[in-house]
Amino acid sequence: MKIAAVTEDGVTIHSHFGQAPYYQVLTIENYQIVAREQRVKPAHNHGTHDEHHHAAGGDTHAQGMAAVIADCQVLLARGMGQPAYAALQAAGIQPILTEKQNIDDAAQAYLRGELTHRAERVHR
Repeated sequence: MKIAAVTEDGVTIHSHFGQAPYYQVLTIENYQIVAREQRVKPAHNHGTHDEHHHAAGGDTHAQGMAAVIADCQVLLARGMGQPAYAALQAAGIQPILTEKQNIDDAAQAYLRGELTHRAERVHR
């Protein structure tokens, strides 16, 4: 299985999906991290209110951000907008929004079934 996390430094989960420049992708085997890879995440345009608030079905940019991690089953973030959340789900990726900041800690908590999804961190 593969778990992706949005990050700026490869260690911490970025506070907002759209603002993070990278994905840290963890390959998991037998509940252990056996490989990690940093992937460039397409930039998110925060230019205007209209650009940031697309209809969920029409946000092809969010779909493109999901395509980069199409081989992952889970995406860890600390906050994200509704269009990105919907695009990840449509791509078959489970977005989990958490208060945890360390990528490895959050991934291990997920693997133990102890990571709580914080739905209130999805921005409408």
